[in-house]
Amino acid sequence: MNLHAEASLNRKFVEMAQLMNVYLNHFPRHEKYALSQQIRTAAYDVYSLIVEAQKRYHKKTTLTQLDIRHEQLRMLINLAFELGYFAFKDGTPSEEKPAKLARHRHLAISRLVDELGRMIGGWLVSERQREAS
Repeated sequence: MNLHAEASLNRKFVEMAQLMNVYLNHFPRHEKYALSQQIRTAAYDVYSLIVEAQKRYHKKTTLTQLDIRHEQLRMLINLAFELGYFAFKDGTPSEEKPAKLARHRHLAISRLVDELGRMIGGWLVSERQREAS
């Protein structure tokens, strides 16, 4: 992965983290130290593994860990959607079309997480090809 691709991966993560934190701040109060904290931790772990993979010479193990942690982040976000937490506003259920709000928020964050995943997957493939040659 070249320097430009690493910078775009970092920018994409920051964009995703900013939106994610806004949405997590609206989760129900009883989830403040539960699922929302696990989602934040998973996201920050993904960022830590991105930085670690950028600095390591042998990246395969770190990239595999990154891919796994990214998938865990995706599943936690999907769980939050299924539990209806994206329909909350300021810790209480939204009164204006909660299902539409939840779908919009989930779609917005899922797109960013998916794009991040595609970038990670591309990096993993390029590393495997580099090691094979």
